[in-house]
Amino acid sequence: MKQARYLIPDDYMADPAVHVFEGRLYIYPSHDRDSGIPENDSGDHFDMNDYRVFSMDDIDGPVTDHGVALRVQDIPWAGRQLWDCDVAHRNGTYYMYFPLKDRNDIFRIGVATANRPCGPFVPQPDPIRGSYSIDPAVFEDGGKYYMYFGGIWGGQLQRYRNNRALEAAAFPADDAPALGPKVALLSDDMLGFAEEPRDVTILDEAGRPLTQGDTPRRFFEASWMHRYGGKYYFSYSTGDTHRLCYAVGDSPLGPFTFRGVILTPVVGWTTHHAIVEYRGAWYLFHHDCVPSGGKTWLRSLKVVELKYRDDGSIITIEGRRQ
Repeated sequence: MKQARYLIPDDYMADPAVHVFEGRLYIYPSHDRDSGIPENDSGDHFDMNDYRVFSMDDIDGPVTDHGVALRVQDIPWAGRQLWDCDVAHRNGTYYMYFPLKDRNDIFRIGVATANRPCGPFVPQPDPIRGSYSIDPAVFEDGGKYYMYFGGIWGGQLQRYRNNRALEAAAFPADDAPALGPKVALLSDDMLGFAEEPRDVTILDEAGRPLTQGDTPRRFFEASWMHRYGGKYYFSYSTGDTHRLCYAVGDSPLGPFTFRGVILTPVVGWTTHHAIVEYRGAWYLFHHDCVPSGGKTWLRSLKVVELKYRDDGSIITIEGRRQ
């Protein structure tokens, strides 16, 4: 494929997590809807209330809609807003990890299980103990499963330090190390953390942590991890500078050194993605707001091929030219 392709033209889907399960591509997006809530920095206009699952046999072929896999009303501790999720597979069970505001309007991360990749998923009665913020992304390495998570502003990461809630949200000074994502080893039963979440450190070319004021490069949300050429590629959104960036390391726990931009700004405020290899090629799944006329809360899912240079660097994709 050469040009980016919209995958679900008759509905608004965003924030894709994508995996190869049972030889097919399975897509787990968030589901946008026009709720009428005014746009604001807390993200209240993103009023998603269910997840649908989609799959593909061929990157250029038809997309199968498997229907609703999980709804807010199914979750015992639910308040509102099902944001970006991810799914992992272990020992015949599929685990969906999802951020959801509880009844106190605080984001927690929950788990739901299924015996098929398309669901339906049955939620656990409580969120993961010690979880907070948004955008869980799960990566398997050597039989161990790691969850990356976190997002600032509406994602509430600025309300925490050292995995403890602050009395008031706070950001570091512009010249201080940036708020970063978190990573935690999952327990053997995949239902909780096996350890306290750790900071994910992203370094500049001189080996110094990126600073909070370095908005073109520092983390905002949308963690994703993949492996290429024996290296670990941590990718993420810069948020208010509207770029997808990546950093590379020798361990799934980091540290990671900033390497460049995967995707320049698209039409729409948020940028969120998944990177997956399928049948010998690599693909970037993401979204933009072109079909909705630029409405930032009504996003459309798309896919484009991702290519690497010989040195392992990713060739930047121009978002508005797709």
